[in-house]
Amino acid sequence: MTSTRLTTPTTKEESRFKLGQVLPIVSGHFIHDTYTAFVAPLLPLLIERFSLSLTQAGRLTAFLQLPSIINPFIGYLADTPSVSLRYFIIFAPAVTASLIGVMGFATNYLSLTLLFLLIGISVAAFHAPAPAMIAHISGRRVGLGMSLFMAAGELGRTVGPIVAVSAVAAWGLDGIYRLVVIGWASSLLLLWRFRQVSSKDHLKKPGNWRALLPAMRTFFLPLLIITLSRAFLTASITTYLPTFMKSEGATLALAGISLSILEGAGVAGALLSGSISDRVGRKPTLLILMSASALMLIVFLQVSDWLLVPVLLLLGFVSLSPQPVLLALVQDRFPNNRATANGLYMSMSFLVRSFALQLLGMGGDIWGLRTTFYASAFISLLAVPAILTLPRVPVLSEAEVDEEQS
Repeated sequence: MTSTRLTTPTTKEESRFKLGQVLPIVSGHFIHDTYTAFVAPLLPLLIERFSLSLTQAGRLTAFLQLPSIINPFIGYLADTPSVSLRYFIIFAPAVTASLIGVMGFATNYLSLTLLFLLIGISVAAFHAPAPAMIAHISGRRVGLGMSLFMAAGELGRTVGPIVAVSAVAAWGLDGIYRLVVIGWASSLLLLWRFRQVSSKDHLKKPGNWRALLPAMRTFFLPLLIITLSRAFLTASITTYLPTFMKSEGATLALAGISLSILEGAGVAGALLSGSISDRVGRKPTLLILMSASALMLIVFLQVSDWLLVPVLLLLGFVSLSPQPVLLALVQDRFPNNRATANGLYMSMSFLVRSFALQLLGMGGDIWGLRTTFYASAFISLLAVPAILTLPRVPVLSEAEVDEEQS
């Protein structure tokens, strides 16, 4: 049972927040997620080109999430001293960029599904071991480390739609392959930056699957409920927002920009939420954010014109910021099996998101996206009672936080 309770670093070196090592991983997350953010704003073009229903479009993103089932296996390997997975992290931006770049050459729906499946494998290879590395080199400021990590991802997802829409405007969907060179250049830079960092440096002892079993009911069951209820809200606004805006009369450019506004606000939320949870606790932070997310989605559906901008900013801020807190929560609970636990959580997160996307697509086809968005807001409130059942996580005192920051 020792692996399921929080253990704190015992030496000054282990407690220190190693910014110089955190930043290379953070930058890799930004680069990688910039490319994966191309999918949502380009989805309307794929729907039009291949005459897809919303259910078929949702199925495409489900294929993108399907490889997440191997996340626990990747995490277990990352927790094994004899295996180093740093090259997965290093080359993921290049591989993902290449696969996204050839999206315009897909000839039918089957080739699209295969392409999305391969992209999903690249995404899984990056996201399973990276947070565990961040947790170790963040010392006692795991929340801050996860905030920086997730903020970089949100920033990438903010920049991505703008880059995608601009590239399509300049070269068409078939011409976005020109952007692939940036991904490869980034991977070469990461290879140089990561030469002194191993993905197994975080280990104190080998990972152990059995160490996770006692926490399945007390920790992962409420976490599953939180993740599932939250998935309906986040999947609706991050995947179908451009499609929803376009159905409401917006241009493709405006639809893509609306997603960038949402993701941009999510960067600020992600930067703050993890650090705040270090001070006030994971559970109170999650309760506030999840309740506010549902409220702001309902408000978004009520406003129009210039009011959309401030509401999108608030919606993005509260709805996208719980992820660093959830990641920190997982890392807190399994300090000796971090990558394995993170792989299990990421797999669970991606799979329930795929499930949510399928239902959202079907709901959009039957009742329309507006009604489906309303339903997502109310479903997300199911996370509140689940959060209350989570085990309590100790937080740093004000003095400890100030000491770490100095």
